[in-house]
Amino acid sequence: MIQFLLNQELKTEQALDPNVTVLNYLREHLHKSGTKEGCASGDCGACTVVVGELTTDAAGREQLSYRSLNSCLTFVASLHGKQLISVEDLKHQGRLHSVQQAMVDCHGSQCGFCTPGFVMSLFALQKNSAESASSETRHAQAHEALAGNLCRCTGYRPILAAAEQSCSQPQADQFDALKAQTIARLKAIAPTQTGELNSGDKRCLVPLTVADLADLYDAYPQARLLAGGTDLALEVTQFHRPLPVMIYVGNIAAMKKIEHFEDRIEIGAATALTDCYEALSREYPDFGELLHRFASLQIRNQGTLGGNIGNASPIGDSPPLLIALGAKIVLRKGEQTRTLALEDYFIDYRVTVRQESEFIERIIVPRANARQTFRAYKVSKRLDDDISAVCAAFRVHVENGAIVDARAAFGGMAAIPKRAAHCEQALIGQPWTSATIERACAALAEDFTPLTDFRASKEYRLLSAQNLLRKYFIEVQTPHIQTRVTAYV
Repeated sequence: MIQFLLNQELKTEQALDPNVTVLNYLREHLHKSGTKEGCASGDCGACTVVVGELTTDAAGREQLSYRSLNSCLTFVASLHGKQLISVEDLKHQGRLHSVQQAMVDCHGSQCGFCTPGFVMSLFALQKNSAESASSETRHAQAHEALAGNLCRCTGYRPILAAAEQSCSQPQADQFDALKAQTIARLKAIAPTQTGELNSGDKRCLVPLTVADLADLYDAYPQARLLAGGTDLALEVTQFHRPLPVMIYVGNIAAMKKIEHFEDRIEIGAATALTDCYEALSREYPDFGELLHRFASLQIRNQGTLGGNIGNASPIGDSPPLLIALGAKIVLRKGEQTRTLALEDYFIDYRVTVRQESEFIERIIVPRANARQTFRAYKVSKRLDDDISAVCAAFRVHVENGAIVDARAAFGGMAAIPKRAAHCEQALIGQPWTSATIERACAALAEDFTPLTDFRASKEYRLLSAQNLLRKYFIEVQTPHIQTRVTAYV
């Protein structure tokens, strides 16, 4: 069975179909229709809910962390040991919550269909905002928090005004009053053994340790591993293909750790992209900048670094950056592990070297080297919440005017995330000049024969890849010029 809090109500589920999303659980099982379905793919934000879970701060104190999620992509099993808050839970003793009142005061709702999702994103924003933050910081945080919520009516200005009103002077609410009680109740239902949802013909297992995961995956090699579910859930919501067996890895603490060593950072494969941000952006600012554009905040709160690698998409945003940095992954099967360069993980479109019952345990990222310059670029039709047409990452080491080493990796240019071998050969050992860069740009045509699809033509992709290398050279050559072109329309 699994247990979680629905606001303050304890819910225990055992025979529920594990393919049921939180959205459908709320609407069809609990008849709470405030949460809306707009797209069933995590693009519109109408289904946004907030999940609270226990975390530990730097001083070792237990805290309650709130995060916004897309309920249309969240399976109920992932709630095990957590608190679910929907829009119905905000109104208290006949009074609107302060974020709801702000939407009213600022005329932030018209047709109202998207409003519950905006309200829940504002609620999470308010809970995670510091009162001491400047107006500029609050403005940026509001844009980030609301980038995954779409509205066809208001033009967003009144909703941003509601964010300013509700976050500039947040009011204490029932969740603050019940914080200690909520922490105690979550501690009381904290999982102590493998949980399970089993509807007879379908099941989802929820292990707590890496060893248990390895054993379960050996026993059920046909199982699908569920981490954030932002990609896997689409098989159910978009393609209507039920998943007979799933193993949820999000409750394995060891796979959500980030450890810093002198020469590397080790990131558990089940670490949410939101949690990867601080570590990676501090080491590589461009990585952090790209993560800000990695889908919406709701998706980053759910999606994991290991999942973004494991689904082997040719347009995943993190693999090109990790490949350019020389990252490695640790694969585990049973008690055996092996470590390989990330670039060697991908074989063909959605095909990898992963063996049956083998899974990604962690990702190893080298620490930054002052002698190497790293940059990353994403070309997409929209600035926020969009998939790359081309994603490029470069890491070059120049000494005494000559290129000692170079790594260039691209997404969206081939069936897999891939290094540009001919381009790199055209750079290494050559002078750091525009003439060398032009020869390397020409070599990119030998590395890739991109396809044409609805995101971009093959000609556009190749030219964009070449221009991004030229852009990298200009930025490194003249560091005071930072002409960050983050999107092409």
